[in-house]
Amino acid sequence: MDAACGDGDFGSTMAAAFGQAAKALEGARDDDVGAILTAAGNSILSSAGGTSGPIFGAFFIEAGKAVKGRAEVGLQDLTLMLDESTKRIQLLGGADVGDKTLIDALVPALNALKEAANTATKLRTALDQTAEAASSGCESTKQMIAKKGRARYLGEQTRGFVDPGAYLVSLTFATLAMTKKR
Repeated sequence: MDAACGDGDFGSTMAAAFGQAAKALEGARDDDVGAILTAAGNSILSSAGGTSGPIFGAFFIEAGKAVKGRAEVGLQDLTLMLDESTKRIQLLGGADVGDKTLIDALVPALNALKEAANTATKLRTALDQTAEAASSGCESTKQMIAKKGRARYLGEQTRGFVDPGAYLVSLTFATLAMTKKR
């Protein structure tokens, strides 16, 4: 995912880290969404090197903290989870919209969730809207020049490629939107 504008290991690193998170969750109790997300985040944090591990680990850990002890989550909860995760990631990395990072997908997704929560949109529709917003945010990174992360050293060469972190965020929300309600 980052072969053209990075060191070429983002996709394999994240695939391995998410695979480790899935293994860590095998047999986990499903009555505490917060604990599940925190365990996934800790697994990603410990298994992914570079900045990706701390960033994506923090994403899940902060989401988990926001719903600790809850067996189910709704639209308001998802909004809180994403808000807390986004704030933490911005604090860790110092990125903002326009820096060609995962923030370019996270912030539009968060804004879509907030809008859906404010208008009492049905959860299925809200998840679709959030996935679309994350996808659009990801696509917007194609025209940007990286200002943060390892890719920033490549300057103009980063134009024309989506940010790998933004792509993973977009993929995450697309997967969530496709998940069938039990």
